[in-house]
Amino acid sequence: MAKKIAKSLRRPLPAKAAPVQPEKPRATVTVTDNRTGKSFDLPVIDAVIGPSVIDVRKLYGDHDFFTYDPGFTSTGSCESKITFIDGEAGVLLHRGYPIQELAERSTFLEVCYLLLQGELPTRTQIEVFRHDITHHTMLHEQIATFYRGFRRDAHPMAVMVGVVGALSAFYHDSTDIQDPHQRVVASHRLIAKMPTIAAMAYKYSTGQPFIYPRNDLGYAENFLRMTFAVPAEEYKISPAVARAIDRIFILHADHEQNASTSTVRIAGSSGANPFACVAAGIASLWGPAHGGANEAVLAMLREIGDKKRIPEFIKRAKDKNDSFRLMGFGHRVYKNHDPRASVLRQSCHDVLDSLGIRHEPLLDLAMELERIALEDDYFVERKLFPNVDFYSGIILQAIGFPTSMFTVLFAVARTVGWVAHWNEMIEDPAQRIGRPRQLYTGHLPRRYVPMGKRG
Repeated sequence: MAKKIAKSLRRPLPAKAAPVQPEKPRATVTVTDNRTGKSFDLPVIDAVIGPSVIDVRKLYGDHDFFTYDPGFTSTGSCESKITFIDGEAGVLLHRGYPIQELAERSTFLEVCYLLLQGELPTRTQIEVFRHDITHHTMLHEQIATFYRGFRRDAHPMAVMVGVVGALSAFYHDSTDIQDPHQRVVASHRLIAKMPTIAAMAYKYSTGQPFIYPRNDLGYAENFLRMTFAVPAEEYKISPAVARAIDRIFILHADHEQNASTSTVRIAGSSGANPFACVAAGIASLWGPAHGGANEAVLAMLREIGDKKRIPEFIKRAKDKNDSFRLMGFGHRVYKNHDPRASVLRQSCHDVLDSLGIRHEPLLDLAMELERIALEDDYFVERKLFPNVDFYSGIILQAIGFPTSMFTVLFAVARTVGWVAHWNEMIEDPAQRIGRPRQLYTGHLPRRYVPMGKRG
């Protein structure tokens, strides 16, 4: 399958392919209950690309069985046309377009349009879309007062969860999920306002005044200015830094049915408004096993501390009895290489050169660790290559973001993916409220025992 997908990507892609609907179930798989000897068939639905799925929707109703899949790692929870991943081949496609091509040739707002609309925009379409996003970047002025309810030392992600969740209290005119126009307005507002919300979270933590967005700047440039500018002087935007941030946003825009996206979908399945759903996604992303990986990379580098200690930690990483792991190497989904990493690796060096960074200890340590690991047979044979989190952490550190802001930037980028999946879910006639099942292993029914008779 991996070779087939990789081969298909070498063929020219059509300029505008018509959406392909999965075929109706034809094949079946036979399931046998060894306790009773009874067998029954389950239909198979073929995907356009990637693994087929066994349709178990009637399994409980017809046969009194649930499936058991902790973490849902082998369960297809929905049908989607947005993103495809093949971890074995190292492939990531957005609406059919390879992520490498989008990161090299596109812009974040163009990718946003693609994820939302399904096609790359024309020149007129992107100009209208850019105008709509740019003119939604301002926040309701009373939200500034809302920020002051947080402690100064509050984690920026805690602030993000609270503020994004509160947007529905300020924008009542875009919470009716049954109104297509309101869904569009809410989607644009979330994408547009997230950089402003994130920058204000940073400014609030530093005690600096909020910086308002400017309509003459691009998406990444505006975010950088709102984050780092001060009223006393003009902020000069580095083109290399702005391009690196734009690429980071592109590379993190969507990643199929990950934990936070699944959270947004299941929250939205209840009919919750989009602001509440995205706040739920931010809360899920905050977990160190999801959005905190690039922060963990820098924590690991600080633990190593010195280039001389790298062999010691390399040895520990190889020891199966040692709990230490090299953060930023390998990936749960990608069993080959992370297709996003090679793009960000070049951006990493471009940013360091642009900023004139030659001998920053932590960054030097990271580069040396990368070099040694890539030359070590243990890591090469197991395909434990640096992933997107390894390089993004280094870039953000070099630009001047504190580690507490790393996951915040992830949330800014991933908002478009959450919004695209939320819209797709709302428009899916097969969608029902999420209701996972369980394997119950608790007590059988028992009688209530009065307090005086409990032993």
